[in-house]
Amino acid sequence: MSSSSSSGSGWSKSQNKLFEKALAVYDQDTPDRWQKVARYVGDGKSADDAKRHYELLVDDVQRIESGLVRYPNYRSSGSGQQNR
Repeated sequence: MSSSSSSGSGWSKSQNKLFEKALAVYDQDTPDRWQKVARYVGDGKSADDAKRHYELLVDDVQRIESGLVRYPNYRSSGSGQQNR
């Protein structure tokens, strides 16, 4: 299990969506970035929560890009092809 999945239980799907949007609004050069991201997400998230969540996300991306995480083998559905 990836680090963000194991620690992600404190972040709902809607909070993650807001987090992603906040990262697009508040880039790395934004003063008080993590406070603003936390405020954007709401639900009592602190600047430390937002920063930690970002660090876990970066770690997951680095693990994926370095080949440490396997891609799941999804079966395509509705493609009109039958499994052989």
